[in-house]
Parts: sequence; structure tokens; C-alpha cells
Amino acid sequence: MAERSPLFTPWRMEYIRSLDAKPAACFLCAAAAAGPAELRRARLLLWASPLTLVMLNKYPYTNGHLLIAPLAHKAELEELTEAEQLDLQVQTTHAVAVLKKAMSPQAFNLGMNLGRLAGAGLPGHLHQHVVPRWGGDTNFMSIVGEVRVIPAALEQLYDELLRIAGAMEPTRGLIG
Repeated sequence: MAERSPLFTPWRMEYIRSLDAKPAACFLCAAAAAGPAELRRARLLLWASPLTLVMLNKYPYTNGHLLIAPLAHKAELEELTEAEQLDLQVQTTHAVAVLKKAMSPQAFNLGMNLGRLAGAGLPGHLHQHVVPRWGGDTNFMSIVGEVRVIPAALEQLYDELLRIAGAMEPTRGLIG
């Protein structure tokens, strides 16, 4: 059997270490509270409506992986008001449109992990994942190398998505 060459993903160590640590605060709530543009950028917050936020995932599965969450810290779907449920879907739809325009993905995975046993990394604040997909984006790297290849820096992608979202028709009172 051939010897494997190591591939380095040093940004993942921060995430791995955070799994054992008790978070000081909810990163989604921190993003929702971000005021000035510099703080929003540091938290990867793309935009917010009066009820929902849209941000880049700091630890993405693929390039363009977004998180969409209610501003209110709620763990269960049934805790959401009808307005929050609707806005979560409206912002998800807008996020997909922005990603289509920015990145031309061929498909998307959308989903939630509700509860730690379902795989939720942050079980106290529900959020939807929007993961753009392309033919060939799942290859041997994930299976053999146990790493993911992300071809663009988060900061560059953040700037591009923010530019495109700002140029598109606003969706129900976006604050960005």
C-alpha cells in the first residue's frame, strides 16, 4: 500500500479544539449583535433581516457554505413564530439566489441538524445549512485524506457575496 502524503488544514484545529470547550457565547447571537461593518465582516455576517441572519460558515464543507438562523436564540423549530419560520425560508431562498449568481453551483444541499445527536455543533441555536455543490466536489480528498479542499479564502468570498447581495433586489427588509 502506498504511503499517504499529509495534507495540512491548520484552520480546522480551531474547530476541533472548540468541540471540547464550552463556548463562552453563541457565535450566531454574537453575529446578530455585530454592529459596525468591520465587526460584521469579522463574524462573517453577510446580512440580516429583522428576524433572521445569513452568514458564511467559518468551517465550511464546501466553498460558499452559509448558515441561516433566526436572530432569537431558539433550539427547536416549534419555538419559532410563524413570522420567524417564514423569514428563515425567505432568507434561505435569497441566499440560494445570491450563491447561484456568485458561484454558479450545479446543486445545493439544504438542511438542519436539530440536537447534538443529530450532529448539531451548536444545538442551542437552530440554523439551516446552505451548501452549494458542483460535479466532482466530493472526491477522494474527503474519503482518503479526511480533508476538504476549499478553493477560495473566506474573506474574498465574503466580499464577493456581499457585493452581489447588495446589487440584488432586497428581500423583506434586509439589514446589511
